[in-house]
Amino acid sequence: MQTTKIAKVWERIYVFVGHEQVPITEKMSKFTPKTETQMEIDELERGRLRNKVLNFLKANDIEYKLYEHPALCSVEECLGYWGNIPDATHCKNLFLRNHKGNRHYLVSMECHKTLDIHSLEHTLKQGKLSFASEERMVRCLDLHPGSVSAFGLINDIDPKDADPKELFPNGHRVKYYIDSTLRTADKISFHPCENTASVVISGADFLRFLSIWGGEVEWIEI
Repeated sequence: MQTTKIAKVWERIYVFVGHEQVPITEKMSKFTPKTETQMEIDELERGRLRNKVLNFLKANDIEYKLYEHPALCSVEECLGYWGNIPDATHCKNLFLRNHKGNRHYLVSMECHKTLDIHSLEHTLKQGKLSFASEERMVRCLDLHPGSVSAFGLINDIDPKDADPKELFPNGHRVKYYIDSTLRTADKISFHPCENTASVVISGADFLRFLSIWGGEVEWIEI
């Protein structure tokens, strides 16, 4: 039996409000090192992805708080750190494709819930659904595995270079399915398209963010 070693690391959590960076707590925490199968992206790419999201929020007057943490690739890993983020609803996010490969779907739900994918298949009537490849994630939402986020939709606002066969009638590559309980969330949290931080915005600003994106949203019971 192989035993995974648990390493203790110092974690400094920052809150960013507008352009300010404010350390709010420092604690000793447990961190499980990544396996070889987990995606690694370099610091330059992480910075590019994060800054793209934060600059978009600033440009649209969406106030946010950003909390830094180690790279977290699953909800199970995240739960150990999300306790440091007060009063926010945290999400599990999936990026799916249809059987033909010409339709893409982003799904967000409260982090403790599990999606009945067969029920969604029945609703969509697009054949069997499967997880989109990394190539599709990058092409459609500029995302990498382990960092799926609603904020990736900023890359689907005006997909000029998209294959017309992949576009929905509204001109977007992606349709967004959202857990209906998130509609009333006071605050909501997503990764800034890379998984070493979590960004919290108000529920009202999340709805405004969806309006700015402009694609099709369907609220579903999960």
